Amino acid sequence: MKRWKKIALALLVLLVLSQTPFIYRRYRFGRLHDAIERVNAQRAAPAPGDIHSDYKGVAHVHSSLGGHSTGSFDEIIRAAKVNKLDFVLMTEHPSKYFETANATLRGMHEGVLFVGGSEVNAADRDRLLVLPGLDATVAPPGALANTQALLDRTKQAGRLVFVAYPEQLRSWDLRDFDGIEIYNLYTNAQKANYALLFLDGLWTYWSYPQLLFTDFYERPDDNLRRWDELTRAGRRVVAIAGNDAHQNVGLALKDQTGKSLLGIQLDPYERSFQIVRTHVLLEKGRTLDEAALLSALARGHCYIAFDLFGDSTGFRFDAASDTERKTMGDEIALAGVVRLRATVPVKSRIVFFKDGQLIQEERDASSKELEVRERGVYRVEVYLNQLDGAAGRQPWIISNPIYVR
Repeated sequence: MKRWKKIALALLVLLVLSQTPFIYRRYRFGRLHDAIERVNAQRAAPAPGDIHSDYKGVAHVHSSLGGHSTGSFDEIIRAAKVNKLDFVLMTEHPSKYFETANATLRGMHEGVLFVGGSEVNAADRDRLLVLPGLDATVAPPGALANTQALLDRTKQAGRLVFVAYPEQLRSWDLRDFDGIEIYNLYTNAQKANYALLFLDGLWTYWSYPQLLFTDFYERPDDNLRRWDELTRAGRRVVAIAGNDAHQNVGLALKDQTGKSLLGIQLDPYERSFQIVRTHVLLEKGRTLDEAALLSALARGHCYIAFDLFGDSTGFRFDAASDTERKTMGDEIALAGVVRLRATVPVKSRIVFFKDGQLIQEERDASSKELEVRERGVYRVEVYLNQLDGAAGRQPWIISNPIYVR
């Protein structure tokens, strides 16, 4: 055999060997997909006495209105419908030329409730999600010198305000914000090993593109720690998840009208909406509209779920005493014994935290009850340990707290 042929053969063998781990990982992704299907097939129906209805949606969504996004309203509506969402919280970047929060999607479209909101930068570069969104009467351009001034103005106008990108927040002494974006999909994706993601994508993208998320998914430890510190200090702070959906990552060949002729979209709305969601609880019989949705969010009657790994609809975290019954986001008086109860639609590992510290857990459980005799801030995380890799090691559900006072 000629020398060049030997070299070519050796290179071919090395190439095949280098891809063997990723071929095996493709097999593991297939197994994970099958395990997720089993999780969804095993879901139990909600308890007959449940007094709440569970509505799932996404927050922190951008269209082409605010810049650095190419997404159209039609694409957002279609993605929400495909994912069977109940609501979408639009958070458009403001423009000096027109009021994007008023121009974006609002009201009911294809059975999905849209709320027009804003993502705004204070002069000191902190960022806030404001619902409903800002207009020139609330925040005239250039009028707000710092984050607290922006917060004061928005709260005076009756808006709901969440701190976005809390890992970048310059001052945790801010007053009067309603909540924080505990998890942000874009921020998490920045931790990806892009070489690994690329090689996994060569083998997996065409079959299980959504599961490539597990290459970089991490529990938001620092944000959870900051949140626990705030609530432990007496603040009531609501946690939500931010999809930060832009549909602006990919490669495309377009004609002069902007129509795509050839290309690949790595972050379509449909996929972003599938990964993580914020679920909101409303009293049964109450209509889902903007006022009801924002009221429930303000009260913390909501939880975060990575529904990519299994539909979390039906999760509950409640408290009861001899005189009161409350749900996540509420306060309950410590009168005698307070019983906390977490219920999940699929057997899981249920973990209880008090003031940010793990105090009890139960594996392979559909529910777990905890008797409480001390004041504190209690919340729950749920894990699907039956799933391989990051999907089983990282949280499936993160509840909002119950405040035992």
